[in-house]
Amino acid sequence: MKTHVRWGVLSTAQVAQDELLPAYMKAINAAVTAIASSNIKVKEIASKFEIPKIYDSYDKLLEDPDIDAVYIPLPNALHSHWVKEAAKKGKHVLCEKPAALTFKETKEMIETCRENGVMFMEGFMYQFHPQHQRVKEIIASGEIGNVKTMKATLSSYLKNQNGNIRMNGELGGGSLYDMGCYCIHAIRNILNSEPKRVFTSMQKDHDRQVDISVTGLLELNNGMTAIFDAAMDRTRTDYYEIIGTEGSIQLPRAFAPQVFKGKAPILIYTEDGHYRTEEALGDQYKLQIEYFSNCILEGEIPSYFTENTINNMKAIDACFKSVEKGAFINVSPEDLKVSN
Repeated sequence: MKTHVRWGVLSTAQVAQDELLPAYMKAINAAVTAIASSNIKVKEIASKFEIPKIYDSYDKLLEDPDIDAVYIPLPNALHSHWVKEAAKKGKHVLCEKPAALTFKETKEMIETCRENGVMFMEGFMYQFHPQHQRVKEIIASGEIGNVKTMKATLSSYLKNQNGNIRMNGELGGGSLYDMGCYCIHAIRNILNSEPKRVFTSMQKDHDRQVDISVTGLLELNNGMTAIFDAAMDRTRTDYYEIIGTEGSIQLPRAFAPQVFKGKAPILIYTEDGHYRTEEALGDQYKLQIEYFSNCILEGEIPSYFTENTINNMKAIDACFKSVEKGAFINVSPEDLKVSN
């Protein structure tokens, strides 16, 4: 019986070098055995992370019969093509967020994976950190009363914009795709409800015409409301807050606790004036890799993950349409309509 999954990596993207490749080295059931890139530094990177095989094209790596799964950290606009190509070659796929650029693209990608008998997972690594499960437990305990709303924010100041793929609209750049997707995902995940309708405002970079910041209001099917904002033109924020009738929970390192070696404080305030702090610890990238690798070894991934990916892209589509129409947009199963 196999005890580990043999992974290939498509490209030498910075997120792969900074986060994923170190995590693969720590994972107990996964190993990167090949990397594909035309980057002149690929040999140096392969040596650093002890990767035995190097390919000069993605197609060649996908032809390797000894690769079980691939990690795709390519620019957003390339996800759809390479996920489908990997699926056709029988490779399971871990793809960086957002899965694709549209709801329609995402459904087609996932269907291609199903048709070829491979598993797909979108790389929302934050959800594997134990702080979020602890938040759900605190909510369920009733300590903060009935939950009424949630706020989520994620931003960083993008200093070197020239040549950065985040500022390239043709490659799927912009703050909603890059950061807002996390906020929307977390709201849906923690409040356990889908958006019924959304209203979104964007500020665009005048030269490149990509959204440099975005703010949104989500009205959820369970009657709650939530607010998010994301940006690439301001100082770093990494936070969400759940507010109830009798207290609130704040996570000041909600999405990137790896910056603090995986340490994540959970702040609980109650209406009677009491305040306490808990701390959760975890390597979310390692946990993500081990979870998906275990799914591959066992032959099944919970349907929750693909449904979550489709629903998150549906909400993102609605956000873009809200900006276009300047109105609330209903989030419906197949089409997105203007709300009166």
